[in-house]
Amino acid sequence: MQFFSTRDRNRVVNASQAIAQGLSDEGGLFVPQSFPKVDVASICALDYPEMAAAIVGQYLTDYSQPFLTEAAKTTYGEAFDGKAGYLAHVSDEVYSLELWHGPTCAFKDYALQLMPKLLVEAKKNLGRTEKTLILVATSGDTGKAALDGYHDIPGVEIAVFFPTGGTSEIQRLQMATQEGDNVAVYAVHGNFDDAQTGVKRVFGDTAIAAELAKRNIRLSSANSINWGRLVPQIVYYFAAYAQLLKAGQIALGDAVDFCVPTGNFGDILAGYYAKQMGLPVGKLVCASNENNVLTDFLTTGTYTARRAFYKTTSPSMDILVSSNLERLLYHVTGSDTEVASLMKQLNETGSYTVRPETLAAIQESFACGWSSEAQVAGEIRARYEQDHYLCDTHTAVAFHVAAQHKRDGVPMVVLSTASPFKFPRSVLEALGHAAPANDFEAMQQLEEATGCTAPASLSALRQKAERFHTVIDPEQIAQVALRYQA
Repeated sequence: MQFFSTRDRNRVVNASQAIAQGLSDEGGLFVPQSFPKVDVASICALDYPEMAAAIVGQYLTDYSQPFLTEAAKTTYGEAFDGKAGYLAHVSDEVYSLELWHGPTCAFKDYALQLMPKLLVEAKKNLGRTEKTLILVATSGDTGKAALDGYHDIPGVEIAVFFPTGGTSEIQRLQMATQEGDNVAVYAVHGNFDDAQTGVKRVFGDTAIAAELAKRNIRLSSANSINWGRLVPQIVYYFAAYAQLLKAGQIALGDAVDFCVPTGNFGDILAGYYAKQMGLPVGKLVCASNENNVLTDFLTTGTYTARRAFYKTTSPSMDILVSSNLERLLYHVTGSDTEVASLMKQLNETGSYTVRPETLAAIQESFACGWSSEAQVAGEIRARYEQDHYLCDTHTAVAFHVAAQHKRDGVPMVVLSTASPFKFPRSVLEALGHAAPANDFEAMQQLEEATGCTAPASLSALRQKAERFHTVIDPEQIAQVALRYQA
């Protein structure tokens, strides 16, 4: 399997190169040359690690299958407490795909626990011995998951950049207390898009790349712009379908709809890839919070990033530039020159408009909607009081939008992306309680109010010392990159 850039089909790499490099050197994202078709019945008969090895192996063809089998087995076992890809029944024909049973209590663990193994193996496959410097912009969950996955990996340094004041306190502490000799964390003035733009500028700066090369350092990414982040996420769509089959809720070939709370468009794009591989996915419902740039685009065909930015109770979705949408635009248009032109317009003017036929093709697979802050709070309370189901703010966004698109006779699977205890104050307030200012006190009160138990990894943060306090401007991200030595 070969991969090429969304902005230049002539830039062709194999899977190891795509994962080691992260981003194409002209700013494009790597996409597979084709979508392999799989036997859905056979895939659905596998357990989660076996399923992951089989699906990932369809794309990472320069990796050995024994390596992928062992990597998946060690990734999705004990660390996920036996609940990798766990599907919970919420109400009539509505399910929650709980993706937060990993070590950092967010869906990013599915990719970022496997991805370090893929990177190390990629360098072996390529015969490369240089130091890898990973730069990560995060809106909350990616940062901790990347830090947890890459800490103390030989030959790797990782620096994470998050918007100051733009995460929950629990998310911030997860990053600020991270252990490891090869990790660094920086708060960035501005919002996630400012941090992400700063990181992308470093990747696109040939002078920085040349200077780092002199020191035997190469840049890479752990954001979903990296193909190694995206491919493991395809797996849990198959896992959800398999569980519905085994429970007798569907017959093989029946369509299942998925509603995904998304900001950077990677999680929902993985569902599109699953559909292209043959999984009977009905509609992929894109759920946004008040930063509803994707809702507007999927409705009108015009993407406008220069707009009001809102800090919400679902901070991991507080994003106005959704990087992975570029991949979808390539798959639908089939044109690297068209995608390059659209991205140039976005960079220069803050907006672009796709052709009507492009929008129509996208709308065949995707639906959309958004939730206000009041609706998010109301959904948390409704799901708990009506269904005895406790969810976080991001999942509540999706539950609210899912209800608008539920089709009779078609199961709706909501992707639950984070533990409610990562946002204890917001969840507690939504349930009608006065939340204390301290997140750990709120966590304890949420346990008492619901009878649910906070994940041990979150409770333990209270005793951990903060290691990182530096706040920088987005323009200083380049300076951070240039501090590293081999």
